[in-house]
Amino acid sequence: MRDGARGDREDRRPRDGVPGRHTDRRPGQGRRTDHLADPPAGPPSPTRDSLSVDGLTTGSDSGVSAAYEVTNDGTEAWTYSVVFTFLSGDGGAVALQTETVRDVGPGQTVRGTVRAGQLPPAAPRVTGAKVFQVTKVPVGEAPAGPGTCPASGIRVSADKGDAAMGLRVVGLHLDNCGKRAYTVEGYPLLELLDDTLRPVGGVRILHGSGEITPGDGPDEPPRPVTLKPGESATAALVWRNTTGFGAPVNVPHVRVRAREGAEPVTVTPHLDLGTTGKLGVRPWEKAERQSCPDRTCQGAG
Repeated sequence: MRDGARGDREDRRPRDGVPGRHTDRRPGQGRRTDHLADPPAGPPSPTRDSLSVDGLTTGSDSGVSAAYEVTNDGTEAWTYSVVFTFLSGDGGAVALQTETVRDVGPGQTVRGTVRAGQLPPAAPRVTGAKVFQVTKVPVGEAPAGPGTCPASGIRVSADKGDAAMGLRVVGLHLDNCGKRAYTVEGYPLLELLDDTLRPVGGVRILHGSGEITPGDGPDEPPRPVTLKPGESATAALVWRNTTGFGAPVNVPHVRVRAREGAEPVTVTPHLDLGTTGKLGVRPWEKAERQSCPDRTCQGAG
């Protein structure tokens, strides 16, 4: 992936008029290109690309993997999120896997391997893989990696979400991985950003999800939440993927601040808001189950 990730087989959908290549501009910067490309040729494989198929096994992992390469041609360091699709012989999707490639500096190339993971017993044989989706955020705003704690002592992240009957819910998670108590009150502060990290207009951010899910009743009222070291809080983004008149709105990035004055963290939930023009946000509440199993909840000052 160039200034992005490069995987087994390039995503050939035209972008900016060039197959497999995405070009963007940021304010004050020159033109920069992102594209996904194949890694150097290796031994022949069923797909003649970076996918290596070692044979399906009956263990906890399929044994199928794909090599990828990320090259940053820009002038800013990025953290990339790459979604890979593992394919059957007829081109159908067998599995999706997401890889986070962190801290890729200007001019730097990072290589890695993504595994298909455990497949259902009746899954067809995997014969190929391709890059399905790529997003990137500046290194300084990327969510902290597993086992790490930012200098702020606060770790913000988003989960993969849940979708049912057009209703979408993505959880926001706030972990106190520092050494001091941390208090939030009310709602996380949000900025909706497009794929060039520019603001997305025309969307109302609602405090509460009652207007999105009226049949469920109102949310719990916001209240102060004080997190001791090792404790966590959750909030949620709620919307409906309803399409009517007008162009549907998609929001790949959301910049999140836990409270006023907090350092921003940019997550990539890929909000498919349809034509509703609104996004509900539920208030912070203390998590019943703590989310610091990696013992980093007391790692920063």
